[in-house]
Amino acid sequence: MPPTLTYPGVYIEEIPSGVRTITGVATSIAAFVGWANKGPTGKAQRILSWPDYERQFGGLDVRSPLGYAVYSFFLNGGRDAYVIRLVDETAVQAQVDIEGMLTLTAMSPGEWGNHYGFRTLIRSDDPTKFRLQVLFFNNIDDEDDSGVVVESFENLSMNPNDRRFAVKVINEDSSIINAARIGEPDPDVPPGDTGSPIPRMTDGSDGDVLEPNDSAFWNLLLSTGGGVHLLDRVDLFNLLCVPGESTPATLSSLQAFCRERRAFLIADCAENATPLNLENGPDSSLTGDDAINAAFYFPWLLMPDPLQENRPRNVPPCGFIAGIYSRTDSSRGVFKAPAGIDASLAGVLGVTIPLTDDENGDLNPMAINCIRKFPVYGTVVWGARTLRGNDQVGSEWKYIPVRRTALFIQESLFRGTKWVVFEPNDEPLWAQIRLNIGAFMHNLFRQGAFQGSTPRDAYFVKCDGETTTQNDINLGIVNIIVGFAPLKPAEFVVIKIQQMAGQIQT
Repeated sequence: MPPTLTYPGVYIEEIPSGVRTITGVATSIAAFVGWANKGPTGKAQRILSWPDYERQFGGLDVRSPLGYAVYSFFLNGGRDAYVIRLVDETAVQAQVDIEGMLTLTAMSPGEWGNHYGFRTLIRSDDPTKFRLQVLFFNNIDDEDDSGVVVESFENLSMNPNDRRFAVKVINEDSSIINAARIGEPDPDVPPGDTGSPIPRMTDGSDGDVLEPNDSAFWNLLLSTGGGVHLLDRVDLFNLLCVPGESTPATLSSLQAFCRERRAFLIADCAENATPLNLENGPDSSLTGDDAINAAFYFPWLLMPDPLQENRPRNVPPCGFIAGIYSRTDSSRGVFKAPAGIDASLAGVLGVTIPLTDDENGDLNPMAINCIRKFPVYGTVVWGARTLRGNDQVGSEWKYIPVRRTALFIQESLFRGTKWVVFEPNDEPLWAQIRLNIGAFMHNLFRQGAFQGSTPRDAYFVKCDGETTTQNDINLGIVNIIVGFAPLKPAEFVVIKIQQMAGQIQT
């Protein structure tokens, strides 16, 4: 009611509608994990394009499949990704001391830091302030005048109480270096003007290159608080790719990780896999309960390598596939299978092992998604089953789009119903829940996400005195049941042809 009714007349009061719109979450944010020669460590770094990866992680490197996977992801329609850089403990950060007053250290380990040098210039009108320039050199042994200024910090001071204190400004603003003061130098005396040669960071080392399927790699990959567990600190990711990793035990752990987080694992086959050694299907450790959140792709692909004069290079398929997932989600929806003639791969020369129809027919029933090259359509994804999709299992989560649609609904409702917490647990609340979730599900129905010609046939939302008993209310529990009739891909198209017999006049 209005606060106080004092005078005769009309009072206007706004009444809450009870509608709380549930917004669908993103469905194809990919996470890539692997070794790179540059980039932040200890966190999952978000990137929105291939140039982002080049700036932060150094671009392609012939020693690792990570860059090639990220490149193919964006090339095939990917838009949003996180990258986790794994480095060996033997990797070292480059650093240099400036006039015995400042230690400048590369922000992450790697030889990349050896390409940077520094110039300091004292201000003529204020000898307590100085400028620090960061210069990049293409080659470590380049002359001083060949460096390009990539960062510049003005009016720096060595006084810790100054708002332009060099250590604070550099650590907050630089994307290349960190700074530390050496001892306690005179706060009014800055580093002198640098002469020639310009001080450069040295001793940066890439350390041992971590290769997929090696023990050192998967120890870091699955380490507590590191590796893939750094994704626990990001708000949302949907797809997990570890390019080139095919060890069954490791993939099994990644499946469990994804299932706990409502994400989906895109698993690569081994580089040397053949139809013959896959005749019994993927390793049995990959087809358990957690396999509903993973898919397995065969074979590896051939792509032109810009670092090797565009000669063919064998690359794992996961980056390409993640890009296809993203492209299909954007154009058709998560309920559309990321396969078929529309799922053609860009940036490939072909597959390492061309498959016949009979070979494809042997692998498909065992939940191995094949990648085929056809004369007209090019290289396409020709399978859409989860690792739980073996015909002998008969799982309700046999198909990728069905499982990913369920994950999408789960995550969207998980985030969109948090307002319910601490609300009075009675029929008015239940009605609001039915209204809001029903509106969300109806919108998906209108997009063609479910089977059925009417909403009643396509989905249901139940939240009432039957789902939430008095005992549940006493325990502070409200139960919501949501069901949907999923669209399943037309995996086998059967065309029956019959000759028409000549008509007999009677």
